[in-house]
Amino acid sequence: MDKQPATDFHARLNGRFYSLLQWADLDAFWGRVKSGEWYFYQVGETLPEQTLGGEALALRVDALNKLLRDDHDCSVCGIVYADHLEQPTLIKVYDPNTLGSSCSSTSTPPRWILSTAPPAHIDNHAPTPNNRRRWWQVFQSA
Repeated sequence: MDKQPATDFHARLNGRFYSLLQWADLDAFWGRVKSGEWYFYQVGETLPEQTLGGEALALRVDALNKLLRDDHDCSVCGIVYADHLEQPTLIKVYDPNTLGSSCSSTSTPPRWILSTAPPAHIDNHAPTPNNRRRWWQVFQSA
């Protein structure tokens, strides 16, 4: 069995990323993202089999943006990272409720991945909280 696609995905996931530090920058960034086709993956859930675009993508991106703003009560964002800010192909979004400590020896994986290429499974070392599972399930029936 060929493991190359998963290996390539994980190499990209561990590559160089740029932070969307300011909320205004995130707003402009989401506008660029919503014009494309993306795999939208919540770590710990089933891998997506197809991309989303148009209204389906916009609905999820807008809901994610609201969740981040509601749960990350900070003057800066700093929890969304992209491989390229103008033409992204891979985005990591960290859950504001599971950021952990900068002193921690274990790395918390992102909660959400948006990718223009099919994502690979990411180990989730902690169970997905029920509130995040319920949030995700709303979109699985849409």
